[in-house]
Order: sequence, then structure tokens, then C-alpha cells
Amino acid sequence: MPVPMHTVIPLLALLLSGCGALPNRIVLFGPVSGCSGISEEFLLASPDHLGPMTSTEDLQCAMKIARHSTQSTFIKSSISSQIALHLAERQPPGADREALAAEGVKLAERSLTAGGKDDAAVHYYLAANLGLAINEHPVQAAENLHRLEDELTLAVKLSKSVDQGGPLRLLGMLYLKAPPWPTGVGDGDKALALLKESVDQFGDHPLNHLFYAEALFEVDEKAAEAQAEIKKGQVLLSEGPWGNNRVIWQKEFADVINEVTKAPR
Repeated sequence: MPVPMHTVIPLLALLLSGCGALPNRIVLFGPVSGCSGISEEFLLASPDHLGPMTSTEDLQCAMKIARHSTQSTFIKSSISSQIALHLAERQPPGADREALAAEGVKLAERSLTAGGKDDAAVHYYLAANLGLAINEHPVQAAENLHRLEDELTLAVKLSKSVDQGGPLRLLGMLYLKAPPWPTGVGDGDKALALLKESVDQFGDHPLNHLFYAEALFEVDEKAAEAQAEIKKGQVLLSEGPWGNNRVIWQKEFADVINEVTKAPR
């Protein structure tokens, strides 16, 4: 499914400052038009409608539906938490982004309670929203490392294909960026293996190449190989249907390129 994370490296939270509980505030949207074509039935039948190419107005319409849904099939699905993540990612860092992501966590938990425990996407979007919600709060990040690991590990086990390798991608980045044992769950070898698998199995997603490049550089110190992966990702980013995510991901590419190109030759 389209995240995120999607969003996409929320686990850098460990390096930032701040703390506090997950927000419990609902972000209200202004009047939106054109919602008549969006319904629970439409979203269930066309989940791929939700993605980087979806307009913010359509996502807001869908979020209003998700908040008030009483249909068991809809509640059980990952659609609500997916909508929340897309909306959160489009917000600048700050209170509204955290509130939308925190709501995405709660909606995913609602899905689990309703019977969605065997749906990889529910676990994936729960973790992606949680990572974004705690992006600027290292105390919360440290407290939630094992929960993030558990949710993403289960998502990988259930289906690696969600969001074109999203569970592999986020779990790999968790292992790459988190502190190692005994402080955290960080493990460079696991990160490298997972991110290589994301490239091997889902090579059409630009972030898979970018994150694998980071692992190649940080774990194996292979700058040349990392640069090759970055170039592959850049081509995919420029040519693919990445819509609203393109600008966000271009910044992530620029940050990694800056890091890799500064490496001594």
C-alpha cells in the first residue's frame, strides 16, 4: 500500500528531542467538496485509490468516513490507518502530523480488536503511524522499540508485499537506526539482509534502493555500491507515479547523497 513511513524514516526519532504521551486530539478539516463519490463500499472495493496520487481533499473525505464507520468489514481492514498515515505525512512536522499519526495508531488498534490480526497491512500501518507519531520524542521511541519490532516482524511474516516491501523496508530501517543491544534492538546485519531482500523482491520502489544504500554505506562502508543503489532509486522516483511523496522523498535522497558523498575515498 502506498506510507508512507510512507514517511518515511520516523525511527530517526531516537536522535531528536522531546517527550510526552501520544496526542489524543482530532484534527478537524475544513469544508470539502466532492465527497459524494467516496463511501465505505468504494474504499473497500478500491483500496488502491488511496496513495500518493490521491488528492488531500479525497483523503480528508475518506478520513471523515473512517472516523464514523460502524461497518465491521471496514473497521477490520487497514484502510482507516492507511488514510491517517497519508494525511499525516502531508503535514509539516508538528502537532497536526503527530495527532493524525496517533489517530492512525488508534484506528489500527481498533482494526486488531475487530479481528484484523491476520492482516499484514494492519500491523504495518500501525507501526508506520506509531513511528511518525513519536518522531520527535526519543523517550517514547525508546519505550516503543520492541512494539515497533513486533508489529513489523509480524507484518513481514504475514505478507512482505504490503506497500511494495514496506514491512521489510521499515523493519530494516528500525534495525539500522535503533541503538544496539542492550540499549535497543539495533542490528546492522539484520538491517542489511532485510533491505537487500526489499530490493531483490520489490525493486520498483525507490525507497527500497535508498534504504539499502544507507545500509550498504553504514554497515559495510561500501560507498560505491551505495551510490549505485541511490542512482537506481532516483530513476524510479523521477519516472514513477509517486505524486505527493516525490518532494518528501527527494529530500531524503538528498540527505543520504550528502552523507555518502562525504565519505573518504
